[in-house]
Amino acid sequence: MKAISDCFLYGILDGDYTPREQACETVTKMLDGGIDILQLRAKNWSMDEISQTARAIHPLSQAAGVSLIINDYPEIARDIGAEGVHVGQDDLSVKEVREMLGSKILLGLSTHSMAQAQNAATQDVDYIGFGPLFSTATKPDYQPIGTKEIAQVHQENPHLPVFCIGGIKQQNAAAVLEAGARRLVVVSGILQAADIEDYTRQLKSLL
Repeated sequence: MKAISDCFLYGILDGDYTPREQACETVTKMLDGGIDILQLRAKNWSMDEISQTARAIHPLSQAAGVSLIINDYPEIARDIGAEGVHVGQDDLSVKEVREMLGSKILLGLSTHSMAQAQNAATQDVDYIGFGPLFSTATKPDYQPIGTKEIAQVHQENPHLPVFCIGGIKQQNAAAVLEAGARRLVVVSGILQAADIEDYTRQLKSLL
């Protein structure tokens, strides 16, 4: 599988945008477009629905050499053999996930401020998400943090992959990169594109 250090475009299959019956088709287009890492996030699905969908898409991501990350549920990642888990500030702790799954699994942590990013860097994580940079329907309760701290979070964490997230689309991706970002997470921009594969390819080309 592609090493996290070689991953630059992070795609999320989000249940709020993609019906379960379209999961495999959508993932195939994202993979064909060149995403480097794939997360399954479905806040409004049952654990059984997430597990079934993860089992369906995992062979697709494996064949492409792309790690599948399960949001929130380390037990699902363990049960289906997914490559990673992503947790938020209010989910299971990094320590708890490591105790459950060990050191080999990829583990990402969401951060929403410089203080949280600095704290994350002291924990046993493989990467962090940093944002939301802009307003996003996916995280309506989170105050956008803007782009002014992107350069700082990278300077302070030169060896920790930082994936900028939150409201990033083709039209503002270049500005995010100019602010110092090296890696992007794009959700609705990809999932709502008329041509998912082409949209993803253009983002990858920009990176």
